[in-house]
Amino acid sequence: MPSIGAAMDRGLHDDPVWSKLFAGYQPAREWLADRTPDVAVLVYNDHANGVDLDVVPTFGIGVADRYAVADEGFGRRAVPDVVGHPELSFHLLQSLVDDGFDMTVFRELDVDHGFTVPLSVWTPDPGDAWPCPVIPLMVNVISYPQPTAARCYALGQALGRALASYPEDITVGILGTGGMSHQLAGTRAGFINPTFDHMFLDAIEVDPEKLAALSREDYIREAGSEGIELIMWLVMRGAMNAEVTKVHTAYHVPASNTAAGLALFDNRAPARA
Repeated sequence: MPSIGAAMDRGLHDDPVWSKLFAGYQPAREWLADRTPDVAVLVYNDHANGVDLDVVPTFGIGVADRYAVADEGFGRRAVPDVVGHPELSFHLLQSLVDDGFDMTVFRELDVDHGFTVPLSVWTPDPGDAWPCPVIPLMVNVISYPQPTAARCYALGQALGRALASYPEDITVGILGTGGMSHQLAGTRAGFINPTFDHMFLDAIEVDPEKLAALSREDYIREAGSEGIELIMWLVMRGAMNAEVTKVHTAYHVPASNTAAGLALFDNRAPARA
């Protein structure tokens, strides 16, 4: 969410309003600092900054070598532009299309807070460059009809197959983004559902099929109109193995009228006793 980026940009890490949220990120940052991937795929939604609302792709992928940070009306964030990985992007594009996903292709794309804030959560002080090249994978969560949770999970599974078939031996990190329960307008403005959020954090690890089975209406009823952003987490989880190792989770309410959660998984199954 933009306010998290603004708080980081203003150095509010120790501010009482923000300190608990940022403290929850620290273990994940430390773990990732020792395990920087060669490339990352970041699943996110645009907020009418990179694409116009006249054209809203259900799924899109960037194939450029660089993505500029968007000016969202108050100047661009003072963070680096994003370096892409065209070779892997084109491989993923062809594999996903061959697997039945008609992807919108972006050869030029500005990325907004939906993309840069998750990168800042990972690396709050990137300096001149983010830790690795990053490929944008865009999902529509703002214009009805959004893709179903099941379709997002299936896209993730296809993404996992595409990554497995890439001929180079590289490590790829997958970031699924989106706020947890929240609603920004209407009669339920301010709605947050911690019970649903905690269920989601548990199920995304051990039973993602349960989450994939929920309808759009289920997500909006239980998590609010903007809580449907959670379907983007399922793209990330679908790309991983059936069993993963939970490294760290965090949950904080409220963060700018939004429940904020984090789940970090190692794509290796838990060790058996």
